[in-house]
Amino acid sequence: MIKDIILASQSGIRKKILQNHGYNVQQVTSGVDEDEVKLSLKQSGATCLQIAKNLAELKANRISAKYPNMVVIGADQVLDLDGKNLDKPKSIKEAEDILIKLNNKKHFLHSAVCVSRTGSMISNFHNSSSLTMKDLSNEEIKNYIEKRDIEKLKSYGVYQIEENGKELFCEIKGSEESIMGLPMDQLKPYLDKLI
Repeated sequence: MIKDIILASQSGIRKKILQNHGYNVQQVTSGVDEDEVKLSLKQSGATCLQIAKNLAELKANRISAKYPNMVVIGADQVLDLDGKNLDKPKSIKEAEDILIKLNNKKHFLHSAVCVSRTGSMISNFHNSSSLTMKDLSNEEIKNYIEKRDIEKLKSYGVYQIEENGKELFCEIKGSEESIMGLPMDQLKPYLDKLI
């Protein structure tokens, strides 16, 4: 059973999820230019799920090549509204625009994870959660945004399920850990069998 892993990301929430499951986590940034990779994948006709899976694998393999004796986890999450990827907001205005687009609609969060060793993928998993936002007024959206830290607003969907984000939705289908960025229902049983 593997307990020591490298997370190819600086994500604090993913690290916390792994630690909560008993793993010793070292974080190493992959250095992957996600915007460039996403643009290339979109131009080639990749789906939102394919984008998430490709990015997770690229991150994991890049770090795994540098640490060949370690198990490396790469993860990515893509917000899918009507088949189109919505990128992370870079400002309060963009965050508000995203919430307005999601308002009173169902969207999907595709969470992908790749497990690599010696520079190559040894397994991968994904989970797609569906979230349906309440019909909110522009004032309610604005009030929600104003109460958030700009750095937290830069996370996918501009809501934090682990905090007050649940209040925005009338229906959520999917595990909370997957929505936060790691499909542990699939990942943990696999890691527990690794030697």
